[in-house]
Amino acid sequence: MTKPEDVNAQLQYDHKVIDGARATRRYFSKFERIISHMGDVAALSYKEKLLSPLEARIVLQYLQGLAQTFTALSYKFLMANRVGDHSARLLSIDKSDSGFPVYREILQMAADALQAESHLLTLPSQGRLKKDMISHILTEQSHPTKLQYALSQRIYYEHLTSANLFLSQNHPQAQWEGKLKKKALKQYLIHWAVYDSLTNVPTIYLMEVEDSGKKALPLDERRWPRVQSHLLSQSMSTLQLLTIARGFDTDFDGLHPKVLRRVHLGPMYSHAFTQQRGPLRDVLAEASGQAGLDWTLAWTVETLLSEKTKREKTGIFSSAQREVYKVPDTFGEDGGATDIRRSLIIPHRAYQVLKEKNPPTLAKTRKYVVGNDGKILSYV
Repeated sequence: MTKPEDVNAQLQYDHKVIDGARATRRYFSKFERIISHMGDVAALSYKEKLLSPLEARIVLQYLQGLAQTFTALSYKFLMANRVGDHSARLLSIDKSDSGFPVYREILQMAADALQAESHLLTLPSQGRLKKDMISHILTEQSHPTKLQYALSQRIYYEHLTSANLFLSQNHPQAQWEGKLKKKALKQYLIHWAVYDSLTNVPTIYLMEVEDSGKKALPLDERRWPRVQSHLLSQSMSTLQLLTIARGFDTDFDGLHPKVLRRVHLGPMYSHAFTQQRGPLRDVLAEASGQAGLDWTLAWTVETLLSEKTKREKTGIFSSAQREVYKVPDTFGEDGGATDIRRSLIIPHRAYQVLKEKNPPTLAKTRKYVVGNDGKILSYV
C-alpha cells in the first residue's frame, strides 16, 4: 500500500509551482503562442489526410476552448505572485511528463465556473476597482497590489461566465454526417475531449459510427445518455483504442464504430519549465539562448479502423454485427491501433539543433517547424 508521504514525495517530484510574476507571464505567453500553432498543425493534418475536414474543424473548436482555458488561468494567476501573504494559491504544473497545469487546476477552474456568478455579485466592478487603484496610488504612493489582484479575479470570473472552456471533461456530442441509403444506416461523428488526469495532457476523441437505430441518436433518451456515460468512463490514456472500440461495439448493438481517433495535445517540453529526458534535453538546452525558442510540443494522432464485420451470437436465437479492426503487430506495447502518427511542433532554432544532432529515436517523427514569420512547414 502506498504511504501518504510517498505520494507527497512523488507529487513534489512531478509538480512545479510557478512562484514568480515574471515566470508566470512567460509561461502563459509561451502557451498562447503554442496553442495558436496547434491550430495551424490541425489545418496541415487535414491537408496531409490525417484528419477529415469535419474532424479538423472539431479539433480547432477544442483548441479554441483550450486557448480560453489558458486565458482564464492567466487572469487567475498572473497577480497571485504579488499578493505575497500566501492568501493566493500559485499555479502548479507537471514538470516531468506534461508541461501543462496539473489536473487539479482544471478541476478547480470548473468548480470556480459554477460559482462565478456569486463571486461577481460580491466583487466590485472593474470601473470601481480601477478608480480605487488610482486613489490608492495618489494617496498611499505605493503599488495597489491587493486591488490589482482583486481586479484580476474579477476579470477571471467574468471570463468563466462568457468563454467556451476546455474542461476536465468535455461531454460527447454527435455530429450528423449523412445517411447510407444502401444500408439504411445513419452516420455520426461523435466527439469528446478530456484533460487526462494521469498524463495532465488535453486529449481529443473522434469516433465515426454507423447507427441502425430508428431514432436520431442525439435525441434518443434511451441510448444517448448511456453512450455519453460509457465514452467518458473509457477516456483514459492507459486504454488502447482497440479496447475502447470493442467495448462500445459490444455494449451498443445498433451502433458500429468504424473509425476511432485519439489526438494527444502534448506533452510540452521547455528548457525553462520542464525536466525532459532523452535527446530533447540537449536540443532544448542548446536552443535556450534565444527567448521563446526553447520549447517543443508533441502532437500524436492514434487511429483505429474497422476492416470488416462479422456476426456474433448474443443469445440462443440472436446475433449481432461486430466490427473487426485492423491492428498490425508493428507497434509492440503501443498496439491497439491501426496507425500511430507522432509529431513535434518545434521552433526553427530548436529544429536546427535537432537536425544537427539527428537523434535516431526521433528520425521518423514528423516535425512541424515554426518559422521566424510564424508560418509552419512540415518535415519528416
